[in-house]
Amino acid sequence: ALLHAGGSGSHGHKASKSDGYCSRILRAQGTRREGYNEFRLRVEGEPENYQPGSTYRVTLSASSPSYFRGFTLIALREGKDGERDEDYAGNFQIIDEEDTQFMTNCPPAVTESTPRRRTRIQVFWTAPPTGSGCVILKASIVQKRIIYFQDEGSLTKRMCEKGRILIIATEKPILECCACGTAKYRLTFYGNWSEKVHPKDYPRRANHWSAIIGASHSKNYVLWEYGGYSSEGVKQVAELGSPVKMEEEIRQKGDEVLTVIKAKAQWPAWQPLNVRAAPSAEFSVDRTRHLMSFLTMLGPSPDWNVGLSAEDLCTKECGWVQKVVQDMIPWDAGTDSGVTYESPNKPTMPQEKIRPLTSLDHPQSPFYDPEGGPITPVARVMVERIARKGEQCNIVPDNVDDIVADIAQEEKEEDDTPETCIYSNWSPWSACSSSTCEKGKRMRQRMLKAQLDLSVPCPHTQDFEPCMGPGCSDEDASTCMMSEWITWSPCSVSCGMGMRSRERYVKQFPEDGSICTLPTEETEKCVVNDDCSPSSCLVTEWGEWDACSATCGLGMKRRERMVKMPPSDGSVCGAELAEVEKCMMPECHTIPCMLSPWSDWSDCSVTCGKGMRTRQRMLKSPVELGECTEELEQVEKCMLPECPMDCMVSEWSEWSECNKSCGKGHMIRTRMVKLEPQFGGDPCPETVQRKKCKIRKCNRGLGTSDERKRRKEAREKRRSKQNRDEAPDEHPGCKMRPWSAWTDCTKLCGGGIQERFMTVKKRFKNVQFSSCKDRKEIRACNVHPC
Repeated sequence: ALLHAGGSGSHGHKASKSDGYCSRILRAQGTRREGYNEFRLRVEGEPENYQPGSTYRVTLSASSPSYFRGFTLIALREGKDGERDEDYAGNFQIIDEEDTQFMTNCPPAVTESTPRRRTRIQVFWTAPPTGSGCVILKASIVQKRIIYFQDEGSLTKRMCEKGRILIIATEKPILECCACGTAKYRLTFYGNWSEKVHPKDYPRRANHWSAIIGASHSKNYVLWEYGGYSSEGVKQVAELGSPVKMEEEIRQKGDEVLTVIKAKAQWPAWQPLNVRAAPSAEFSVDRTRHLMSFLTMLGPSPDWNVGLSAEDLCTKECGWVQKVVQDMIPWDAGTDSGVTYESPNKPTMPQEKIRPLTSLDHPQSPFYDPEGGPITPVARVMVERIARKGEQCNIVPDNVDDIVADIAQEEKEEDDTPETCIYSNWSPWSACSSSTCEKGKRMRQRMLKAQLDLSVPCPHTQDFEPCMGPGCSDEDASTCMMSEWITWSPCSVSCGMGMRSRERYVKQFPEDGSICTLPTEETEKCVVNDDCSPSSCLVTEWGEWDACSATCGLGMKRRERMVKMPPSDGSVCGAELAEVEKCMMPECHTIPCMLSPWSDWSDCSVTCGKGMRTRQRMLKSPVELGECTEELEQVEKCMLPECPMDCMVSEWSEWSECNKSCGKGHMIRTRMVKLEPQFGGDPCPETVQRKKCKIRKCNRGLGTSDERKRRKEAREKRRSKQNRDEAPDEHPGCKMRPWSAWTDCTKLCGGGIQERFMTVKKRFKNVQFSSCKDRKEIRACNVHPC
C-alpha cells in the first residue's frame, strides 16, 4: 500500500518530504466500511486542551476481536495540509522500538517497526510551544488490505492550547433542539479522589465531596462555564460547600429551569461501593430545556470543584442521548487564591475567571507535575437515560438502529405486537418496590415511536414483573464478580472420613452498592485410607475454633483435638492435633472517623495581652466503626492589644533635716520612678514632698554689743546671700555675672548630675580675694531607674 512504502525500513530510494510524500499520506483514502469505530486514538487523561511544552502518552488501540497490521500517526496544525515542516505540531518520542519507528520517507510521522498483528501501540507526544493554536492528531490503520484513515471520528483527536478555552467555547454554539416529548435521566457521581490515587498532601481529616447541586435548563441560563465569572451561589459551593445560595439562584430562573438536581454530600470523599453507594439524582429534559449542568466541591480546598457545564442531551437526529460518561478534573472558581488543599482563606481580588486546574499551576499544588501532562481524574459522572414520555415526534424513530433493535427484541420475545406498531427499546427495570426479601413489583416501559396503521391498535407500553429487594435473588447475586475457587484444603483426618473446604473472594461488588450473596466457602466430605490400619490412632472430634487473632480484616484462628487411643502397634500417632486457618473479620476501616467541620474559634481567654483560644468538632461516625484517634479539640495562642501598665515608684526616702537652724523652715523627702507608664496606664504620682518645720524661735533680745554685732553680721550675711541669689551682680565687694544654664545630665537614667556656674564680672579695690570668687552649684538629675 502507498501508505507504507517506507514504513518497513526498505533500503530503496528514500523519498524526502520535499517529494510530497507526507502530503500524499494525508490524501490517501482507503476503503471504509461500517464499524470503523473499533479502532481508537486516545490521549491519556482525555484532555480537551494541551499545555504547551507538556508531554502526553498517545495510544492507538483496537477493541477485541479486531486487530491491525500497520498504522501511521501524525500531528498537524489545524488547517494545514502537511506539505511544509511548519505544518507539523509538536514532536513524537518512541517508547518501544520493537513496535514503532519514525517513518523513513516522512520523518514527522510514526509507523510500525514490522508489520504484524497487534491490538495496541503507544508513543509520547510533546505539545508545541505557546501560540501554536489547535492541533489535529490523526491515525491511519491497515487491516489486511483495508486502510482506515479518519478525518473525523475515533481516529482523530483535536486539541487546542490551554488558555484559549474561550475561543473553543465560542466555536461550539448550542444548537436548537428538535426532539419531542420529555426524557428522564439518572446522574450518578463516582468520586475517585483518594489518598491512593492522589497521594500528594492528601487531607486525611475531613476530606469530602459537598452536596451536588445543578439543574436541567435552557441555553438562556448559565450556571457556570469556563471563562465566565462565578456567581455568589457558585462561590459559596466552591469555598464553603454550601448549595443553599446556588439552589436559590436556580429557582429564581423560573421557566428557564425544568428540574433542580440535588444529591447528598459524601463524608469521607471515597469509600468502596459495597460500603456506600454512589450518589445519584434523577432529572428531566425537554425541547427548550435540554441542557444539564451541575457542580460539587472537593473539600477541603480553596475553591476547587468538578462538574458539567451545559451538557446537551438532545441529538441532531431529534432524539435524546442514551448515555454520557465523562472523567472529571478539578476546576478553579477564581474566588480564592490558595494553592494547597488546606491553604488559609485568601480572597482573589479582583475575582478571576473560572478555569481548569493544570499540573503546572504551582509547585505546592497537590496536582503539580514538573513534567506537565494531564491531571489524573478525581471523579467520573454517568448520565443515563432511564425513560421517555410523550410523543417522540411520531414521524421517524431516533435512528434506523432503533427500529432494527425493536424488531429483534420483539422476535426474540415472540411478542404479538403488530408490525405496524414501532416501539423504542424497553427501558431498564425500575428499582423493586420491596426493599426486603418479601415479593414486590418492578416496572419497565417503552415508547410508541410510530403507528403505521391507525386502524390497528398498539398494545401496552408498560410491563411489570415480580421481584425481591437487593441481594435476595440469584439474578442480583450474579452481578457480583467472584474469583476462581482456591484449591481444596487437606482432609481434616489422616484416616477415615473427614471434611475439606475451599474458598473464593469477591473481586467486584455490584454497582448498585448491594451486598454479594454468592457463597465464598464450600465444604465437602473426604476419605483418607478407607481401611484404617492398626497403626492408625483414634482421635477426638475437633474442638471449637479459638477467637480470630484480628479484630478487623484478615487474621488467624486455631483449633485442637486429642488422641483418644494411640496406635495399637505402639507407634507415634500421625494425626494432626492442631489446625490453623485464616479468618476474616469485618473490614478494617482505614478512615473510621467521620467528623463534623471545626467550630469557630472561641473568644480569647484574656481581654488584653497573650491568652489562649479553642475550637471543637464532633464525631459523626458510629462508635462501632472503630476507635477514633483524631483530635476533637484544638488550642492555640491568641494576642490582643497590650495590657496597660501603671507607673511604678519606689518607697519614700526619710525626711531631710530642716533647712533652718531657728524659726520657720521646711524639709523634703523624695522617691524614684521605677517604671514609666505604658499603653495608657496610670500616670506617675508626685516624687517630691515638702513640709514645714520649726525648731525654735530666734532670739530677738538686745544682748551685749558683741552679740548685737554678731547678729547684725549674720543678718547682713543672709541678706547678702539672698541678694546674690536674686541679683548676683550685687555681691559685696565684687560684681558677678548671672548664673549660667544647667549643663546636660551626665546620665540618661539611674541618677546623674548637672552643674551651673557664676563668674566674677568686676572686683572692687581693697577687697579680700577670698570674698570675691567664681561659684558653682550641683544638682541630681534623671534619678529614675534604667
